[in-house]
Amino acid sequence: MSGLLSVADLHVSFTTRHGTVPALRGVSLSLAAGETLGLVGESGSGKSVTALAVMRLLDRAAQVTGGRITFRGEDITQAGRGIMQPLRGAAMSMIFQNPRAALNPIRPVGLQIADVLRAHRALSAAGARDQALDLLRAVRIREPERRLGAYPHELSGGMCQRVMIAMAISCEPALLIADEPTTGLDVTTQKAVMDLLGEIIAGRGMALLLITHDLGLAAQQCDRIAVMERGEVVEEAPPAALFGAPRHPYTRRLVAASPTPRSEVHTLIGLTPPLAVLAPPPGPPLLEVEGLGKRFGPGTPAVDDVSFRIAPGESLGLVGESGSGKSTIARLVCRLLDPSAGQIRFSGEAIDAFPAARFHGHPRRRDIQLVFQDPGDSLNPRFSACQSIADPLRKLLGLSDPAELRRRATFLAERCGLEGSLLDRFPHQLSGGQRARVGIARAIACEPKLLVLDEPTAALDVSVQAVILNLLDRLRRDTGLGFLFVSHDLNVVRMMCERTVVLQAGRVVETGPSARLFSAPTAPYTAALLAAIPHFNPPAALTPAARA
Repeated sequence: MSGLLSVADLHVSFTTRHGTVPALRGVSLSLAAGETLGLVGESGSGKSVTALAVMRLLDRAAQVTGGRITFRGEDITQAGRGIMQPLRGAAMSMIFQNPRAALNPIRPVGLQIADVLRAHRALSAAGARDQALDLLRAVRIREPERRLGAYPHELSGGMCQRVMIAMAISCEPALLIADEPTTGLDVTTQKAVMDLLGEIIAGRGMALLLITHDLGLAAQQCDRIAVMERGEVVEEAPPAALFGAPRHPYTRRLVAASPTPRSEVHTLIGLTPPLAVLAPPPGPPLLEVEGLGKRFGPGTPAVDDVSFRIAPGESLGLVGESGSGKSTIARLVCRLLDPSAGQIRFSGEAIDAFPAARFHGHPRRRDIQLVFQDPGDSLNPRFSACQSIADPLRKLLGLSDPAELRRRATFLAERCGLEGSLLDRFPHQLSGGQRARVGIARAIACEPKLLVLDEPTAALDVSVQAVILNLLDRLRRDTGLGFLFVSHDLNVVRMMCERTVVLQAGRVVETGPSARLFSAPTAPYTAALLAAIPHFNPPAALTPAARA
């Protein structure tokens, strides 16, 4: 393998109103043709800044203050637009983390792929269209002729990611940078996308720089892994050596915080002794769903004859691929959608008869609250953290005294592990974990009986995820909250939920105690989901079971 990319002692700083902030502190990396290098670490560790520096796409406030970036033997550290424009897309390309945000929402995906082709090759519109069609076939988009004219909002998350891959490989670049390419995808879609990416890279001799916080994914896909912390590479080794005998304390913390089939939620951040196991109290269930169905126009129903129960204080997991009906069920239970069939009873009361459009005025509104997947998108950007937490207190409880609202918001924030000094900050001034805490504090403000959690940790780093999962588990044990836990991370569901419901194409294919279902599934679909989970094998000394 020949040397393709070299990053030597790279320093990058950002100019802010509070002064200069260093983002990279002497990063050194190398990547050979045909090799896959993984970059892992928490948000803010410098992974994406490193990738953007290589692509020369850094923000105007950023400045390379030292070091060197060499691509194909040429120094591009300070290369301008004239040099980089022909390289981007043709010689080096990037798959961005959020494909929906990266794709143009008002332009068909076929034309967007054709735009990349025509920017680097002398092609007619018809020729570019034909090649775009071939690329959609190469990334295994179903019905590619029809999808050429589709807009991003008409495609699933997995299909949008495949479109991004098609754009990135369209000119057969030598270097492909993938920034969290599977965040938000279910395990089977993630496996399909990464298998496809691996085949394309091997077939075309590309090098891949894979940025991810999923250690299992990095272990399966990468030849070498570099661990970043606070702008520095603290350790680098092949996966077997890195996870078999991690040398740096930060690497060991990352490994310990990553859920595995042996993990327990209370040990992810080293809590001992183990928390007591909850037993559902006797009496009627908190939530009963029977024969639930939902259709969006003609065709196959999104949800079809789904039934389950949740006892007070119990956590029930909903798992399945994208499009299996998980989020639709969550919205039906929260009464944000009206069911087409079936019944929803809460504490014995039929709440499905009350129209969703007017449910905000129903007495049960305060008893059922939703924690969203992306707190950054669900929080009002014009509200401070204090205002966001206090908002349901005003709307649902009718509180109006500013001092009392502040007192209650402070209490809720501290209960969720958010420092009182952060209450006057706006969402963009908070980290992902801090925004997640605001979202949870807002959801429990009115002392609900049921929390519906829709992928609450999907976009969080493993260490932040561990803290949030422990927070949720503690809240449930302290308050007796019931959870409907929607997630594509099966290891998280196994830790957080006493029972699990597996969905496929809107129907229940298997349900039962999580311990049994995850160790001995009876449905082939469940077994396929479990087989698709990317695993790594941390040493016994670092596993939660050993530490407990």
